[in-house]
Amino acid sequence: MAKLKLGPITDDKPVKVTLELPAGLHRDLVAYADILASDAGQAVGDPVRLIVPMLQRFIATDREFVKARRAMLPTSRNR
Repeated sequence: MAKLKLGPITDDKPVKVTLELPAGLHRDLVAYADILASDAGQAVGDPVRLIVPMLQRFIATDREFVKARRAMLPTSRNR
């Protein structure tokens, strides 16, 4: 069993976004979806559905982003 960073994909109400992916990245998404399906026993369907949870995971685990965002947020001490 692979230790992927993504778990099961939740079924949220989608927002339409149009973007072009390089062919290599799309192949990687298809491969990731296949591995995720075999590990989790849950078919992803359209591999493009992986983009949102991957971005969420990336942003949540980027320590410098979290630190910079925290510094930008107003606090009660700064009022």
